[in-house]
Order: sequence, then C-alpha cells, then structure tokens
Amino acid sequence: MNLTDIREIEALLTRHGFHFSKTLGQNFLIAPWVPERIARAAVPDGETQVGVVEIGPGVGCLTEQLALRAEKVLSLELDETLRPVLAETLSGRDNVEIVFGDARKVDFSAIVEEKHKGLRHVFCANLPYNVTTPILTALIEAGGFEKIVVMIQKEAARRLCAAAGTEDYSVLSALAQWRAELQVLFDVPADCFLPRPKVTSSVIELRRRAVPLVADTDEKLFFRVVRAAFAQRRKTLSNALSSTFGTAGREAVAEALDAFGMDARTRGEALGAEQFALLTKALAKRL
Repeated sequence: MNLTDIREIEALLTRHGFHFSKTLGQNFLIAPWVPERIARAAVPDGETQVGVVEIGPGVGCLTEQLALRAEKVLSLELDETLRPVLAETLSGRDNVEIVFGDARKVDFSAIVEEKHKGLRHVFCANLPYNVTTPILTALIEAGGFEKIVVMIQKEAARRLCAAAGTEDYSVLSALAQWRAELQVLFDVPADCFLPRPKVTSSVIELRRRAVPLVADTDEKLFFRVVRAAFAQRRKTLSNALSSTFGTAGREAVAEALDAFGMDARTRGEALGAEQFALLTKALAKRL
C-alpha cells in the first residue's frame, strides 16, 4: 500500500470508519518526498543501532520510513480509532511498536531506557501543532535524545530559533538553545497534507550539544531560573528572580549582570542561553 497516495489513504480511512479530529490536530502527509526526507534526517544512511520514538503516526507513512532505517521504532498515538488502520498499514514491520496513550503524560527518559536500551536515542515526528510546546519542553528536559527531528508550524520553528532580546524569544527558545544546536532543515507546503492546513510547516533538527554551553550547570536549577525570568516579562530580571529565590536571586542577578556588562533594569528575555547558564551557576553558590 502507498501510504502517501491520497486515493489509497481515503479508501483506507473510509474502510475503517475513521474521521479526522480537529481537536487532535490531525493532518496526514500525502507527499512521498516528505517522510523520506524526514526519516533520512533522523537516521542518515549508514547509521546503525538507532532507536526512534515517534508521536502521532497517522496512517504510518513516516513510521514506515523510519522502520527502514532504525533498529526499533516506538510510536505513540492518542487516537484509538487509528488502531485498526495502523494494524493494517504496519502489520509487516516487526521492528515497530505502537503504544496508545497521551504522549504528554509520558516519561521520555524512562521509556527510552525501557524500550531502546543499548541503542542511540532519536526522536522524530510530525508533531500536531497543538502539542508542540509541551512535547518539545518535555523532550528537552528529559535530555536523553541525541537528536530531535520534528515537523512543526513554521512560525513555531522561527520562535524556537529566536535570538535573545527579540519578540519571539521565549522560555522554550532558551531551553532548546541551551540543550541543543538548532537548524531548520526545510519547509513543507500545506498541499502536502490531508486535510490541508492553513499554514506552512518546517522540519527542524535539535542536535544535543556534545559540549555544554557552560560546564557543570545544575539542570533543574537552570530550568527554574529560565521559567522564573519569563514568568512576568514586564518585571526586571532582578525582581523576577527575587520573587522565586528571595535575596539569593537578587544577589546572583546583580553579580551576573555586572559580569555581562548589562544594566540592572535588564529583563529576562535579554539573556541568551549561555548567560542564563552562567546566572544559574552564580545563583547555585548562594542557595
């Protein structure tokens, strides 16, 4: 079966009584070059011993391409009505496991150790637009994937790569840029999907940094610092962190801003990922 042929897909879905859900943000790929190229980015030619975790397989067109390249593929799907569809389309793929459940409740660190122990961990998915932020945040915090290759809304990819001090810069931008090196690989037009979305998508790669931006950064504290800095964007960084960390937060900010040559009235969105890491180290000394 050609899993990107629109007529075959429509016949398949009709046969199983499937109906698209706007709530779940379901848009299935119908352009063969897209899943092939995404899979190649996730698991390049010649790479071995790779375990891939996927979210939202749809009818399985990307899953199928990943299965051709990876040792194992674990695909998480929320929509139970796709169970008979995937049972048909992926029945011959012995290295694919489909798990039904909410990916937002998954412990990614635990699942890769349980399912893909001994393999190199890669995450790859055509992410539903409505879960992009919570899923990427969970993946970045888990930190167990050496590479994340995802298709997301083009605007979301731009925000993820945004520079400090810009309007698009956010908590997720800072967390992602601290954990990984980011690269937008290519855009995917709306006519590559069924049903057709109203926006263009982008495929972006987050490759885990081989060397941390700042050595010996307390990860959990770093996440708290970044979130505190962005929690009230109108507050200065000093006031934002003192709300969370008290006097220690104010003192650490003063020391860090002085080292950065920044004004005391600086707000959190002005700091890049490396500066947040240095600020975290300054704060860690006081807690």
